Amino acid sequence: MASLEDTFVGLPGWGKALALVGVLGLLGAGYYSVIYSSVSGDLEAAAKQQKQLQDQIRDAERREKQYLELTQELANREVADRQNRRVLPENAEIAAFLQDLNRVAELSGLTIRLVEPRPEQRQELYSQIPVVLALTGRFHQLGKFFYNVSKLDRAISMENIRMTQPQLLPSGEMVINVDVRATTYRRPPAQRK
Repeated sequence: MASLEDTFVGLPGWGKALALVGVLGLLGAGYYSVIYSSVSGDLEAAAKQQKQLQDQIRDAERREKQYLELTQELANREVADRQNRRVLPENAEIAAFLQDLNRVAELSGLTIRLVEPRPEQRQELYSQIPVVLALTGRFHQLGKFFYNVSKLDRAISMENIRMTQPQLLPSGEMVINVDVRATTYRRPPAQRK
């Protein structure tokens, strides 16, 4: 029996070339089936996974942007709500209101002759808390008082202003007596559902 090597050597040139092409074809088919197809499948799976991850990243970035916008909006609303609670508090806080009026009157140089709190008057969206004041001072001091009251954080309206005829004091100072109703407001307490 002739060996494979002797058979190969005895083949003509075209036979050797044909045998070489056959061996290379078998090696190529083996390479394709064993190595290339599994790597190709892995690459396709990795490409799909990469696309999914990029979609997840874009979605996470979009959600992060929405979260930051909502956080900023919430912070802005909290600042506005704190400001609104100073302007229109939920509690009457009469002591603080009277203290503010007294401080402003002293800074303006006025004398407070009378402070008379009146009953709270409930409205649909707020409550009025009136206080009758009797003040004495010079005209420009009264103007300064009303101006400074308008600069307070709390909502205050000055109503029913009545001025008397100016009086000349023995010191030579001209003063006016003023009766005014200072009304502040409060919001009704939040109703829980």
